[in-house]
Amino acid sequence: MLDTEDARGLAEFYRELFGMTYRAGDEPPPAGQPDPNGQEWLVLIDRNGQHRLGFQQIAHSPPATWPEGPRPQMMHLDALVPTVEDLFAQRQRALDMGASELQNRSDDPEEPMFVLADPSGHPFCIVVGALTPPPTASSD
Repeated sequence: MLDTEDARGLAEFYRELFGMTYRAGDEPPPAGQPDPNGQEWLVLIDRNGQHRLGFQQIAHSPPATWPEGPRPQMMHLDALVPTVEDLFAQRQRALDMGASELQNRSDDPEEPMFVLADPSGHPFCIVVGALTPPPTASSD
């Protein structure tokens, strides 16, 4: 759950960035109609229907002062991409959608990445890396 002063706006940012959809009932209303869900909380789901990200409307949410300062960060998301070419493409997509760049480590030979801030100021990373499956429970 991400706290934000604009639950609908931040949910839309991550929905588009990660290609997710809204949980049933959380979709945006038709243009010009009230958005009561957008004034409380919203949930995004992945293509398998799993809840992945939530957004809670709050009155005041100062942006992080990453990497240091009074509010360096409380959490951040990492988005993995397979190649450096994808790293630059996804960075540009995020910037075009309203993100801002906090750090460029694209030339790091071991872990190329960008640290960005979403429109509400939450830091997140786009990193070249491979997805590893979660460990499976043993049936002892």
